[in-house]
Amino acid sequence: MTKKNKADAAIEALRVHGLKKYPGAQLKSPWPGHADLAVNDKTFAYLSAPGDPQPHVGCKLPHSSDVALLLPFVTPMGYGLGKSGWVSADFSDVAVPIDLMKEWLDESYRAQAPKKLSAQLDTAAPSAGAKPKPAAKKKAPAKPAKKKKRA
Repeated sequence: MTKKNKADAAIEALRVHGLKKYPGAQLKSPWPGHADLAVNDKTFAYLSAPGDPQPHVGCKLPHSSDVALLLPFVTPMGYGLGKSGWVSADFSDVAVPIDLMKEWLDESYRAQAPKKLSAQLDTAAPSAGAKPKPAAKKKAPAKPAKKKKRA
């Protein structure tokens, strides 16, 4: 498998991950050949299409864009989006760091999604290895008060 095919496969895996993990996530194709990720019609990840000569991922990183920009394959996104924390990672010459890109998807989704949808991520079921919390004990129903007899 060539480096480019590996990048295409990794980006497709990120697309599938985003659609499965994030409530309300959907594909958005603003231009022919694009299959970006959006929530409530707001894009949270620009993902290159298979076969794109320049495989890339773009995300909104309001908290970590400064750190992301220290990476040699990351630049501020064009069209003025970089001023808002959007970054673009070019994978023409480097392998796609899947775990890092998943972290970016998460931060970008939370930045773009309505609070109600974003909050669902924090209340999701615990992972398979986590111990479930014990169920709260139910209180016994209160006994009705006895009526006083009239004399």
